[in-house]
Amino acid sequence: MSRLRIRKIGILSAAKIQGVMMFIMSLLISIPYGLIIIAFSLFGAGFGQGSEALAVGGGGVVMGIVVMIALPIFYAIIGFVFGALGALVYNILASIVGGIELEVENIA
Repeated sequence: MSRLRIRKIGILSAAKIQGVMMFIMSLLISIPYGLIIIAFSLFGAGFGQGSEALAVGGGGVVMGIVVMIALPIFYAIIGFVFGALGALVYNILASIVGGIELEVENIA
């Protein structure tokens, strides 16, 4: 077995992978959540009458679509920023402490 040490993490590469991971994870949450918002608003609009019911149903549909689109974008941006900050902090601390040591084994 050989030992490796991670001394530095590429800030941009860590930020990109964190942003993509957060985007995918937020899709798993925001799409069902947006569909639930749409379903409940249309269900609630069924109990109303006239233009008020249309406003409730239409507003809920718009809000559900906004949630499904805006949340993944917001999470991707936050993931990118904090991925970069995390890599930057790791690089600073690794230069002081020495980094993370890994023990690897060659299988082939």
